[in-house]
Amino acid sequence: MDLEDLFSGKPSDPLTELARQELGPLSVAELDERIAALRAEIARVEAHLAETAAHRASADALFAKR
Repeated sequence: MDLEDLFSGKPSDPLTELARQELGPLSVAELDERIAALRAEIARVEAHLAETAAHRASADALFAKR
């Protein structure tokens, strides 16, 4: 490990860390919980995406050249 890894000011990407996590030691129940948590996170991101798209569409309509 070099010093840049040790003292990096930038936090690692949580999705990358999640994808690297070993699944072998997890039980079926833990895997089910993980899937439920991931589905909940996907729903949260999709809701935010819809809100953002609606906000953008409103702004585009407001500032559209006529």
